[in-house]
Amino acid sequence: MDTKLPIAVIGAGPVGLAAAAHLLARGLRPLVLEAGAGPGASIERRAHVRMFSPWQFNVDSEAVRLLAAEGWRLPPAEAYPSGRELLDHYLRPLAEVPGLKPHVHFNTRVVAVSRAGRDVMKTQGREAAPFLLRVVGPEGERDVLASALIDASGTYRTPNCLGGHGIPALGENALAERIAYGIPAVLHEARQRYANRRVLVVGSGHSAFNVLQDLVQLAQQAPSTRIFWAIRGTSLARILGGGANDQLQARGQLGQRIGELLREGAIELLQNVAVDRIVESAEGLRLGSGEQVLPSVDEVIVATGFRPDLSLLGELRLALDPATQSPVQLAPLIDPNEHSCGTVRPHGALQLAHPEGNVYVVGMKSYGRAPTFLLMTGYEQVRSVAAALAGDWEAAGRVELVLPETGVCSTQLREADCCDRVANPRCCAPSCCTEPATTADAGAEVRRSGCQ
Repeated sequence: MDTKLPIAVIGAGPVGLAAAAHLLARGLRPLVLEAGAGPGASIERRAHVRMFSPWQFNVDSEAVRLLAAEGWRLPPAEAYPSGRELLDHYLRPLAEVPGLKPHVHFNTRVVAVSRAGRDVMKTQGREAAPFLLRVVGPEGERDVLASALIDASGTYRTPNCLGGHGIPALGENALAERIAYGIPAVLHEARQRYANRRVLVVGSGHSAFNVLQDLVQLAQQAPSTRIFWAIRGTSLARILGGGANDQLQARGQLGQRIGELLREGAIELLQNVAVDRIVESAEGLRLGSGEQVLPSVDEVIVATGFRPDLSLLGELRLALDPATQSPVQLAPLIDPNEHSCGTVRPHGALQLAHPEGNVYVVGMKSYGRAPTFLLMTGYEQVRSVAAALAGDWEAAGRVELVLPETGVCSTQLREADCCDRVANPRCCAPSCCTEPATTADAGAEVRRSGCQ
């Protein structure tokens, strides 16, 4: 790696700025390129949402050291910040730290990455060639060279579509003005859009839970508001989470609250729904799922997760799992088709590596289409990646994080079969076992066992 060139970091969100902090701590020079006008541009879009993990799980250790040197103090560790509070009390101060600020460039969008003088087909001399990033910013279009690449650009701007086939439902694009994606500010800027309207929420994760509880609160003030919730399956047991067994209390309580609202009749549940069409009629929007036709609604909120935009990395040699679109070594840990328990084991540079040397996709984007990403997972990723780029492979392979368990585990697994993660890697959460499972090495052993 050419140490005279900087290490490019795409994105100045929590994980991107943490990556820069860890690189600086290793004596390496980061170059942070952020498309937005300030740090955490994607968090700005969900600033109204309160996080279900407390402050202590939302800050990075190396970033905190930089901030503390400037007199910054961590808010109450057990308090739960909103997106706005995370921006105002952590990310923005971090971006202003004198040691970090000169390395961060806003309003600078990366549109493509390659190797200088070599397209994806060219092998000879490839590893010695620097990375070339085509960027568009205040100076116009230009090329930037880097010795390594850390892509922390996230996925929030590329939500999954409404259609159950993985492509937009018939009519979805034409009716885009009546469809919102993610977690709209139902109680704030978008209040008038949803008050006293019939609203359908599609999705079964925590984003959907946040939207549903906000809509119920809106309905208490605008009583003609009707709320429908469509899920693909027929069972709520795993969807609603581990409840009191969840080690992130607010996350467990969120699922419990949705269960209570369903029992109270505040939300009308529609099951076994995979939307394939949406049409506008005199009665409102009509959505179909095979032979099933859903009740007419006025607005649709799609909270079905996100997918990575990999187009800017098209000239690099990546090894991606065909299902999750995550690095192939990471996929067995996070694939919801195989992952029996809600807890994902900590992982780092070994699991994030690609055939293209010194390329790492980190943060939410590293999970591809898989759910359940936590900020603390991204912080552990970039700690390991920075160590690897500095040549400290002992630190890169070391696990320095214990993730809170969700309290969710497949009921198809017998407890007695869960305790040995190597002998039976399908279950990795100690809550599934009669004896706590040990924290095994996150490197070769994980890849060999395929621990889920």
